[in-house]
Amino acid sequence: MRIVLLFILLISLFADDSFITRYEYAKMLYENPRGIGCQHCHGVKGEGSIIAKYKDKKGVKYLKAPDIRDVDYKRFYKKLNSRKIKSAMPSYFLTRSEIKTLYYYIKMINSEDKR
Repeated sequence: MRIVLLFILLISLFADDSFITRYEYAKMLYENPRGIGCQHCHGVKGEGSIIAKYKDKKGVKYLKAPDIRDVDYKRFYKKLNSRKIKSAMPSYFLTRSEIKTLYYYIKMINSEDKR
């Protein structure tokens, strides 16, 4: 039994493959970065969606999340790091690496549609 455990430990230490792929990690981040997932507002593929509908004196209004499929990285990064209080976008406090991974995921899932 000890030999088997030692063998598994050695394989895990020297293996090149990680436990989870970059794509799988990115999908997990998109679906649940720190509480509510991106897809709840931006849609399954980043296409944007209506978050809320309400009435005021001028009629029906919509709070919409923008389409993020074709946003350039610089703008994407800036929006995710914005700490505006009046914004509907929640603060997630993501690392630079996590933001790059999210951007990669959005590009990957939308490039699959173009194939």
